[in-house]
Amino acid sequence: MASPKSDSHSNIAEYSVSEISGSIKRTVEDAFGRVRIRGEISGYRGPHSSGHAYFSLKDDRARIEAVIWRGVFSKLKFKPEEGMEMIATGKVTTYPGSSKYQIVIDSLEPAGAGALMALLEERRRKLAAEGLFDEARKQLLPHMPRVIGVVTSPTGAVIRDILHRIADRFPVHVIVWPVRVQGETSGDEVAGAINGFNAMPVGGPIARPDVLIVARGGGSLEDLWGFNDEAVVRAAADSDIPLISAVGHETDWTLLDHAADVRAPTPTGAAEMAVPVKAELEADLATLGARLSGATTRSLDGNRQELRALARALPSIDALLALPRRRFDEAAGGLGKALQLNTAGKRQLFERRAARLTPATLQRRVVEKRQRVMELAARSERHNERLRDRLAARLSNVAARLTLRPAADRISRGRERLAVLARRSDEITALHAERRRRQVGEAARLLNSMSYRNVLNRGYAVVRNATDNVVDRAALLASGDAVSMEFADGRVDAVTAGGKAKPPQKAAAKVPKKTSGDQGSLF
Repeated sequence: MASPKSDSHSNIAEYSVSEISGSIKRTVEDAFGRVRIRGEISGYRGPHSSGHAYFSLKDDRARIEAVIWRGVFSKLKFKPEEGMEMIATGKVTTYPGSSKYQIVIDSLEPAGAGALMALLEERRRKLAAEGLFDEARKQLLPHMPRVIGVVTSPTGAVIRDILHRIADRFPVHVIVWPVRVQGETSGDEVAGAINGFNAMPVGGPIARPDVLIVARGGGSLEDLWGFNDEAVVRAAADSDIPLISAVGHETDWTLLDHAADVRAPTPTGAAEMAVPVKAELEADLATLGARLSGATTRSLDGNRQELRALARALPSIDALLALPRRRFDEAAGGLGKALQLNTAGKRQLFERRAARLTPATLQRRVVEKRQRVMELAARSERHNERLRDRLAARLSNVAARLTLRPAADRISRGRERLAVLARRSDEITALHAERRRRQVGEAARLLNSMSYRNVLNRGYAVVRNATDNVVDRAALLASGDAVSMEFADGRVDAVTAGGKAKPPQKAAAKVPKKTSGDQGSLF
């Protein structure tokens, strides 16, 4: 401190502003040091952009400024909230820049259980408004998990109870993520463990859990406060792995219980919820197997009885084949007769058609075709004559109109065109004549093939009476009648001998040739 300067008017020492402010600062800090102040938080608007927090602590008669430096604020277990009654622990000092005294807070805690409950209720309403506690977000627990992840202290009795209970019910692989379950860092560690389990890849070197258990033994509200941390609640709500909350005893409740998919009354109860009882599953499986075996046996017996009943209702093989056999026998018996009738019908149809193909009919048709050909030839000749006359007339007309052309050229071209037309007319006439000639030839060949003379060439003869009529029945002749027999190479006269008349036969009598071999019937 600077030495006081003398005043000619007074003996009072003189100080600068900085000197007096520093003296007051040291005096306050020496007099109070670290203190605990209880009061209501006022004017808190969240941390400053620098990370420091500024607000006031007040009661019904006074107020004191408070500050929390950035490094301390991030480590606080209880963050300041507007209107909450808190107990602040820190160092009282002054701020020379504004001549104010303040407390630099090192730690902050609610003022009693009532304050903690109020803070808890306020936080619960806030998180519920965000939908973190909605039932729609809850997931179903897997019935038979293969891996269970446990977030708890590795040294407490809780993990031993959980492992023992799981081993008794249904032994599975258990992964323990060690965390502190009490203290200022417990909330961050639990949230980190939940997020860490969710970040594990499926099929990675460490098996990803199918269900998570967050467990802790019982304790006071302050002991369980880490599980009311906002980071823990958000991690539980965002977990893709179904999560069971088993914090405290059955009467203890935390915000984690609201965000978890299932709440267990105790850590042991959480182990029971996570896995079924293996013995019960084996018993159920045996029961179901016995029921399945019995049902299968009963079903087979029922099907066997039904099959036997249906077999008894079926007719025998002989009864089934009796009607088809009878139909077959009837069809086989009538087949020969039907063939004979069909052959006779075909023979009669052939005879009727053959009777219509007489030589006279064929000859008449040939004559008609010849006349038709001659008529067509005459018509073609007349048509050609008309064409020649028409061409000549047209040539004369053209020659008369084309007076400007030389007469010799016109006549020459006309002659050439006339020659072409005459040649085409001759070709058409020749084609028509050739076509008619072929038709006449075909008719002649048909007539020749149907002529009775072809039959005579095969060794038959035609018998005629004295009037040169064909005799087609033996009953028409008497003994001593003069007849003539026409062969392929000529006629021979003969006289019928006496004897009884024979049954009617065909008109053409077969006369065997001198050559050997049977010539066969005409039909």
